[in-house]
Amino acid sequence: MKRENFLQPLQKEIEKIGRIIKAPKEILEGLKEPKRFVKFQIPVLMKDGRRKIFWGFRSQHNNALGPYKGGIRFHPKVCEEEIKALSILMSLKCALVNIPFGGAKGGVAVDPQDLNKKELERLSRQYVREIFPLIGPDLDIPAPDVNTNEKIISWMVQEYSKLSGKFNPGAFTGKPEKLWGLKGRKEATGFGGVVILEKLKEIFDLQPSKTTIAIQGFGNVGFHFAKFAQEKGYKILAISEAEGGIYLKEGLEPEKVLKCKAKKGKIAGCYCRGSVCDFPGGKDISNQELLRTNVDVLVPAAIENVITKENAPRIKAKYIIAMANAPVTREAQKILEKRGKVIIPDILANAGGVIASFFEWQQAQERNLWERKKTFENLSQVLSKAFDHLWKVAKERKISLHKAAILIALERIIKATS
Repeated sequence: MKRENFLQPLQKEIEKIGRIIKAPKEILEGLKEPKRFVKFQIPVLMKDGRRKIFWGFRSQHNNALGPYKGGIRFHPKVCEEEIKALSILMSLKCALVNIPFGGAKGGVAVDPQDLNKKELERLSRQYVREIFPLIGPDLDIPAPDVNTNEKIISWMVQEYSKLSGKFNPGAFTGKPEKLWGLKGRKEATGFGGVVILEKLKEIFDLQPSKTTIAIQGFGNVGFHFAKFAQEKGYKILAISEAEGGIYLKEGLEPEKVLKCKAKKGKIAGCYCRGSVCDFPGGKDISNQELLRTNVDVLVPAAIENVITKENAPRIKAKYIIAMANAPVTREAQKILEKRGKVIIPDILANAGGVIASFFEWQQAQERNLWERKKTFENLSQVLSKAFDHLWKVAKERKISLHKAAILIALERIIKATS
């Protein structure tokens, strides 16, 4: 499935599940599109003295449950359809885990690697200036996403505060701790995925030392999932990044792989275990090979649409924890479900990030700093409760976890809208 076709399957699914719960037609039609979508020019002064125009986007899908919430991504393939779809997923995600936020998403069509630091800062600040009237702590709260980070968000907080005339840390989440960022926020999405893994352990009586995992994507989310899973005793057999991956049947040590990657610039050859990073028997693999690896748990933690109708028949893992946004296409979903695979939907699996963002927003509003332990304890409680409810609804209605997740979310949004 092409990136630009990401929106239409999601809209069809909302319509289909909306009919199951007998949602009012006019509300359902409204939920298939954002309430507000803006596309705007962002002029940036470049190092050669010319002004270059970049295209920026902000999609505000629904705010029935609370302020709009969603990240800002910098990527050359950012487009209207993708940003709209991701804002819908954010609405569903917040509703599913029962936090008082709506859904939004933003982005800029740019490859940040093509910009120097000054150009990147100008782009970040100008993005805020262009959408300043549309965002704020009680209106729309952006956060980092693909290719954005604490530094970029710190520039945005500074710019927003300058425009509003006062320091306002509640206007953004994903900030550095010195700007009222939340302790544990960076690790929250990966940590949340392992909370879900532990719930699967309870239900299916998994033994961590005998439970093998393959993780596609070794960015912030993939790394922290691997780190926390290994700390719980699970065995990480394969890890990959965009250029490819590595496999070691004895099990990889994520933190050492990350250090090796920092030295080499890539993870190829980083067969890290014990005191060495050239453990015998390790091999380089492709991303497609990783997806087909004979493991118990597969964790797609990179980009959308990586598990397709073409490769779904060859997926060996019994459990799939969707840490990326929409990594499983609708066609692949059907194939995997028929094969008896247990698929944890993305709007639950990767919800640790937005739950932590809610905590960070609370912290800033109340000016009461949280400790890391409190972040993780509260995050575990919220995710565990959401998982238990999802599992119960899926079993009672005899539907997939994926359908049950959207059903629960839609019911909550529609109830708040009516």
